[in-house]
Amino acid sequence: MTVIIPPKPPASSPATPVRRKPRRTPKGRQVDPQALEEVRALLVDRSRRRDLLIENLHLIQDKYGHLSAAHLAALAQEMKMALTEVYEVATFYSHFDVVKEGETPPPAITVRVCDSLSCAMYGSEKLLAELPKTVGKDVRVIRAPCMGACDRAPVCAVGHNQVFKANKDNVAAAVKKREHAHAYKTPKDFDAYVKEGGYKLLKECLSGKRTREDVIAIVSDAGLRGLGGAGFPTGRKWSLVRAEPAPRMMAVNGDEGEPGTFKDRYYLERDPHRFIEGMLIGAWVVEAAEVYFYLRDEYPEIRLMFEQEMEKVEAAGLVQNTKFHFRRGAGAYICGEESAMIESIEGKRGLPRHRPPYVAQVGLFGRPTLEQNVETLYWIRDIIEKGASWVTSQGRHERKGFRSFSVSGRVKNPGVKLAPAGITVKELIDEYCGGMADGETFKAYLPGGASGGILPASMGDIPLDFGTLEKYGCFVGSHAVVILSEKDDMKAVALNLMKFFEDESCGQCTPCRAGTEKAAKLMAEGPWNEALLTELSSAMRDASICGLGQAASNPLMCVFKYFPDELKKPLGSW
Repeated sequence: MTVIIPPKPPASSPATPVRRKPRRTPKGRQVDPQALEEVRALLVDRSRRRDLLIENLHLIQDKYGHLSAAHLAALAQEMKMALTEVYEVATFYSHFDVVKEGETPPPAITVRVCDSLSCAMYGSEKLLAELPKTVGKDVRVIRAPCMGACDRAPVCAVGHNQVFKANKDNVAAAVKKREHAHAYKTPKDFDAYVKEGGYKLLKECLSGKRTREDVIAIVSDAGLRGLGGAGFPTGRKWSLVRAEPAPRMMAVNGDEGEPGTFKDRYYLERDPHRFIEGMLIGAWVVEAAEVYFYLRDEYPEIRLMFEQEMEKVEAAGLVQNTKFHFRRGAGAYICGEESAMIESIEGKRGLPRHRPPYVAQVGLFGRPTLEQNVETLYWIRDIIEKGASWVTSQGRHERKGFRSFSVSGRVKNPGVKLAPAGITVKELIDEYCGGMADGETFKAYLPGGASGGILPASMGDIPLDFGTLEKYGCFVGSHAVVILSEKDDMKAVALNLMKFFEDESCGQCTPCRAGTEKAAKLMAEGPWNEALLTELSSAMRDASICGLGQAASNPLMCVFKYFPDELKKPLGSW
């Protein structure tokens, strides 16, 4: 066999390098000079730190009514951040209107109509249908989640101004006025609070008259627990954080986004300095180097009032050995979860962290952090001044203390009700709410907001407190009680709540992101496949990262368990 070996190719001369024309512009989106000047005019001498990204986005949104592609690129350059980082944060939060290049900006006025449960029960769907015809084409009408005014349902927000017990006429009038949010006039400002003995306790702490150990002991003996929903013992939390190495931080959660919850708003409006004093005492106890207060964006009038009152506190020299920071939420229910809130304070998307480590160990900026809810801190002064026995002497049905219930729905007098711990829902309705609304018959109730499940009226004698409802597939959470009547279809209630969770899922984990979407679709289409929905609920509960996905199916499972007759009926509405 003859093998033919091809000849070697002739040696070639070195290739002549190809000369490419230099780029006329840098790679990526170009920064518009005018947009850059506009951003610089807003920031002025403000810090360009990474954690202030959301605050800076608010400045642009407030000024121009939206976030243009040009402004986002300019902000990224000014803060020395990648545009992708700025864009992903801006698009995560619902109160930021990101306008892509070539898109038409939204109208100057946006009307947000709350479609969460209490507002849906009182006609928000009808409002959503009527308002576009009433307010005109130059006004945008969109759905929005709970605005923290469930006792005055239905609620709309015209820009940042809320309209309570909304109808097409008073919303149209608010649109016509086009007023900007203004500071809420609290009935108890700094001077009035000090006149009644306010900040005396804080001064005793700062002067050394009281010790940190004594304060922790009183709070522990009183049995004060976290009132944001988790119910963790406050004194124990303070001790755990103090045991961690300095510098330590403090983060205050004012992002009460759970549908049915509005108690923090109630206390901040009426007596903000009682909360501020409690916050500063908590910071003193754990020796926090810095304190961050995170307030939901749905409360602009409280934010403006709080900033004014906090300036008075600082001017009086009451903020010692710590530095106070205010942070504004941007419309994300998930940021009520403590680690997601910390991510948001740091200027990031509100994605819950995996645990451990816990926030008390690794929290804000990697430091041990005391995280507390607004109402928890609100009671600190009263508990320490009046003593633990003042708290423990109250309560019903073998429970001790008192609780603030946010009551909404089909009752005569909804609102925040300060009642004994362990009170039953029937007692709450009859003694604190004036009974059911005229013509309404008590049918069911949500004991703990959207995620706390649904129980029938026949189970209305169970004490409402931590640890009493879990065996029934429910929990009291933040004590948001929504009362339902015979007018309300339980399938429609569960679907409304599932849609809320679908919209508010941060999208980080598949069981929650895909599970809530699939569950809402199956529930809306019907008929309800109990086996399939139960399997889906189990996957969400067992595999979701945080409480949103873990508890999202509680109302659905309660319908299967306690309202089987409703499953045979077609899906209702309001």
